Formats: sequence, C-alpha cells, structure tokens
Amino acid sequence: MEDLEEMEEDAGLGNGGLGRLAACFLDSMATLGLAAYGYGIRYEYGIFNQKIKDGWQVEEADDWLRYGNPWEKARPEFMLPVHFYGRVVEEDGKEPKWVDTQVVLAMPYDTPIPGYMNNTVNTMRLWSARAPNDFNLRDFNVGDYIQAVLDRNLAENISRVLYPNDNFFEGKELRLKQEYFVVAATLQDVIRRFKTSKRNCSGPLSFESFPDKVAIQLNDTHPAMAIPELMRIFVDIEKLDWDTAWNITKQTFAYTNHTVLPEALERWPVELMEKLLPRHLQIIYKINQIHLDHIASLFPNDMDRICKMSLIEEEGGKRVNMAHLCIVGSHKVNGVAEIHSDIIKRDVFRDFSELEPEKFQNKTNGITPRRWLLLCNPGLADLIAEAIGEEYVKDMTQLQKLNDLVDDDAFIRDVAKVKQDNKLKFAQYLEKVYKVDINPASMFDVHVKRIHEYKRQLLNCLHVITMYNRIKRSPIKPFVPRTVIIGGKAAPGYHMAKMIIKLITSVADVVNNDPVIGRKLKVIYLENYRVSLAEKVIPATDLSEQISTAGTEASGTGNMKFMLNGALTIGTMDGANVEMAEEAGEENLFIFGMRVEDVAEMDKKGYDALKYYESLPELKQAINQIKSGYFLPKQPEMFNDIINMLFHHDRFKVFADYESYVECQERVSALYKDQREWTRVVIKNIAASGKFSSDRSIKEYATEIWGVEPTDLKIPPPSEPREALEETARTLRKN
Repeated sequence: MEDLEEMEEDAGLGNGGLGRLAACFLDSMATLGLAAYGYGIRYEYGIFNQKIKDGWQVEEADDWLRYGNPWEKARPEFMLPVHFYGRVVEEDGKEPKWVDTQVVLAMPYDTPIPGYMNNTVNTMRLWSARAPNDFNLRDFNVGDYIQAVLDRNLAENISRVLYPNDNFFEGKELRLKQEYFVVAATLQDVIRRFKTSKRNCSGPLSFESFPDKVAIQLNDTHPAMAIPELMRIFVDIEKLDWDTAWNITKQTFAYTNHTVLPEALERWPVELMEKLLPRHLQIIYKINQIHLDHIASLFPNDMDRICKMSLIEEEGGKRVNMAHLCIVGSHKVNGVAEIHSDIIKRDVFRDFSELEPEKFQNKTNGITPRRWLLLCNPGLADLIAEAIGEEYVKDMTQLQKLNDLVDDDAFIRDVAKVKQDNKLKFAQYLEKVYKVDINPASMFDVHVKRIHEYKRQLLNCLHVITMYNRIKRSPIKPFVPRTVIIGGKAAPGYHMAKMIIKLITSVADVVNNDPVIGRKLKVIYLENYRVSLAEKVIPATDLSEQISTAGTEASGTGNMKFMLNGALTIGTMDGANVEMAEEAGEENLFIFGMRVEDVAEMDKKGYDALKYYESLPELKQAINQIKSGYFLPKQPEMFNDIINMLFHHDRFKVFADYESYVECQERVSALYKDQREWTRVVIKNIAASGKFSSDRSIKEYATEIWGVEPTDLKIPPPSEPREALEETARTLRKN
C-alpha cells in the first residue's frame, strides 16, 4: 500500500501556503458538517517540478495527469459558457449589452472531500477550459478548417498551467483570463443551485434571500472579479436595480487578505481590462464613482484621501487596485494572524478601517490535524491517543491535557523515541536519494518554504557559514552536530531567489566535503519541496526555522505543522509565531530579532548594513568568503548580486538580525544537549498547538462571517435503514 501511495502524483495546484491552506480548510469544512464547496481551476500542469542541476534550480513541467486522476469525476452535464473580449453597446434608455464576445466552455471536474469519521462528503469543483465546437468556424468562408481546429488550443490554454509566483504579481493577460474564468463559471453554478432550491418554493423567484443562502469567501484578491461579475449578472441578466444588486453582492462576499508585500498586491492595467472584460470595467468605474462620492461627502476637499482610497490608481498608468475592490465589495475583511490583521488595520488599509472599523476582523490560519498529524506521523498520533484518548483529533484543544505529562519519564522517553524513529526513517530516505551520510543523532535543523528574500533563507545560510568557520577554527572543541536541511521552490523569473539556491548548494558542497567538519555539520538542499515531501520531513524535524523579517509573513502555516509534530521553533515575532509564543509561553520558543516596532524605527532612521558588517567579525568573515569565491572558487564573482543587495538594497535587513540569530542558535544547541529538557519543551509545545487547528479557524469563519453553525452530527451510512436518515434529518431541523 505504501508503494502505491508513493507512486501517486501530488495535485500541486497552488503556490506556497495559499493553496495548501485552502486544502486544510476543505478538510475542516467537511469535518464540521458544513455544506461548503471549494472552487478552483483544474490546471493541466501544476507547480513545476524542481530539479537541482549543478547547484541551480531547473524547472520541469508537472504533468500530474499523465496517468489519469482516479479521484475526479468529469461533469459535462454542468458545462458552462464564459465570455471574453467583445464590446458594450448602449442604446438609448436601454441597459448596456455586452456583445460580440468570444466564448470558452468551463467543464467541471468534481473531487470528493470526506469529513473525518462523520459520513459527510463535500465537493471540490475544478474548472477546465474547452473550446466550443464551432470555435473559429462561425466565420463563414473560413478557408482553413484545419487551422480553425488547431486554434481551439488558444481557448483551452486558459486552464493549461499554474502561474508559479508566490507573493508576486505578474500582470499577464492569460492570468487575468484565468481569474475571470474561475469566477464566471463558479457564479453561474452558485446561481443555478440557488434557483433550483428556490424553484421548490412557492412564489416568484427573488434574490432577496441570496446572502442568507450563499456566502462566498475570496481567498486573496485572485477571485476579485467575482464582485463585478455578480453585479453584471444581477443588473444585466436578472434585471435587478443597481442598489438592490449592490446590497446583495456586498452581503454575499467576504475577503481574506494574505499578504502585505506591495509587489504581491494585484493592480490590473485598465487598458487590459477594457480589452478583455469591457463591461466589468464599466461596472468597476460605477462602483468606484459611488464609493468616492461617499468618501467626498464625509471628507470634503480631502483629495489626498480620495486618491488613496480609489479603486483606480492613476500614477504610472491607470490600474485597478483589486484589494480596494475586495474591501469595498465585501461585508467583512480579515487578516490571517493577529499581528497581520493589526498591520492591515493600522497601515495597509488604514483609511478603509477608519471608515468601517466593524468590517475588519482577524481569523488566524490553522492546519488540519488529520493530514498533519494522523496521516504523516502515526507514531506520535497513536502515542497521544494512548495518553489522552482519541477525541483530540476533532477537538485539538484537548492536547492541553499533555501538560500533565510534562514530567512523566515514560512519556518523555516515548516522545523522544517517536522522534528518533522518524529521524532514522528520513535519514534513510535522504541517504537513498542524495547519497549523503546523515548522522541521525545530529539535530535536524529544517527550513522549508518558498524561496523569497523576506523569508530570509540567506540569514540561515550565514549561520551555516558561521558554524563552519567555528568548527574550522577549533576542530576539537565540542560542537552539537547538526544536519541543516533547506528546501523550497523559487519562482522561475525571480533572479535573486535562484541565486540564493545556488549559494546554499555551493556552501553545502564545501561543508559536506571538508574532512575537518566530518559528521558535525551537513547541509542538504531538499529538491522539489512539495506536500508529499513535507509529510516526510516535518515529523523528523528537531528545529523549525521561521525567520522572516517581523511584519512580512502574514501568518505562515508550516510553523504550526512543525509545532504539532514535536519540533521546537526558532523564529522572529512575525505572523502566527507571535500567537504560538503566546500559547506555549515565549520561554518555550527560541525568539530572536527585531519586533515590528523596531523595523519601523529602523525604516525611519535608515538601515545601514555596513555598520553591522564592520562591527561583527564573524559576519564580516562569512560575507568576505562569499565575496571572494571561497564557496565557488571557479567563479568567484558569482554571488556579486547577493552581496550588492545585502549592502545596498536589502529591504529585509538580514544583517540587522544576524547577531541576535546566532546567539539564539547557541541557546538552541545548549538545550539540545539536554535531551530530557529538550523533550519536555517539545511536549509543552505540542500541548499548546490546539489553537492552530483549521477546525478552529473554520468555526470562526462560519459563525462570525458566513452566519452558519458547524454540526458534529454523524450522518448514518447508506447501508443503514431509511429511518436512521430520517431521524438525522429531524434532529437537524430541530437544531
């Protein structure tokens, strides 16, 4: 069975944590008995497969459907048309009409999402693009029938490939097509379902109850076109008046913000939108006009505020600010960790939160314990179940009971043994795949996530070089052995991220082949980091690296997975790390570095990298080695771009946190020497991880945003007699 599981391809249909969060949320919604659907695109090619060749990242297409996908069911009977291009005609006194459009069909594929042990199965519906049969053949006198059929590919390219950027906006026409495609198909589907349920009621169809029956959560701004699209359906097709339509639309949508990095915020050129979706641009203009009239009535003559709050940005070419569209078109807006939600209200969307403070909330992210404990770490899951019972799987707050076992010698031993077994298993995997000799008694120090300057893999790299230099300086001095494991994909067009990978692999080559270092320090670059690999590495980790510059990581979810699986965290006070420290006690995490306030203060004063370089000898040595070609003697100038960035335009202030980080890592090594004490802290962390279940996140979304109540009712299986089902239905009605 394990061999069969190994063969199955990951459905890598998202970037970084955003797509994985959605998957955890689907699992929790089904487990909590919510009637919920996940909608997305069935990309033919998902996130690229990463190969490391000669130390560089090389991308390969992810042909994940090559051998078919047994979990999906095509539903051609629900195929829907999606329109692009065309023009808007406005005849006197008549509603505007969108005409002469190009049509692409959206074919749904359904994947079942089972809840945990409750006989509930929800649906994830992914859309695939198909050309209509008359595509390009309508133009009578098409001489080239063959070319017309070949051109069907142009329509079907919409669902061909996932854009591989994480936290970066690339304003390409095909990407906007994808965003509108998923939104247009989904809204037709939602309205069809609403109408079907309404037809069974007496009286004429009314959309008044639409927001009572439908809640749509926008997962970042990528589906923001849903707002003008729903307005278009209500006004142009269903003939509702504007105010009624707008009221229903606002009550239907809620928006989750996932990043504060300016380069990640979507701003679509007006020119592109006018070409691709002319009617939607008109609707956005009207939404904006009414919105700005309202602002002007509250703040007359405050032109600065009006410009800052507009949905249309004027500087450097007209653009539609999609985050502003989402805020104006939603009844609730949330961040994904307390610190992130505060930053949104105080900083990024300050004008909006001052206007409507009640609209802004926090919903801290979570992870599903089904995948991220039971499935990936059965040894630990069983051990916990023996200690406190099995209820914790659906109620993670029960993990607090483990606090009673913090001094229980037998339990401490068992927890340490599970970790050691996981490490041995992973070490064997690494030795098989990477042909390196791993010391399973060494501390497994793991940094896995997308490669990005803000996540500061460079800071980790500088620490590795520092450890290397210390061993070289005093080879016989005792040293707590480490296996440093770094992994993650870089966006193919992100030059600096790819250079960072090359630097890490070059440092690894030197460290791993130096006989003076021996088994004290090993550096592994984990190729093609993905969910199935995370399931192997996370249970084997001792130290989890969560070292982004304070104020840049909205939440993070890897941090939670490591905590639940018995790793200790070294991290900054950023994202959900702050709440992890709150839950477990700051003394049970290794917290270092600047806080958000310190970063803001430094931005005011100006960050002087040279000052740190000159005053910290070990930092200076490490940087000089990179600069001089010590780690790549054949191409000494290879890392000039990295060095130049670190000194002259490092937005994420790597040098400013270096000293604090290295000192904190010394505390990590000191604790690791005392395995009993280390394991006690591990148990405290696991006991404090209950808050970070996606079940808790989804309960909060359900009750505080969607207006629905979770249920723990178990639906009787189909094999049970009819009466049992009717009994369940009666209970549900009563509740």
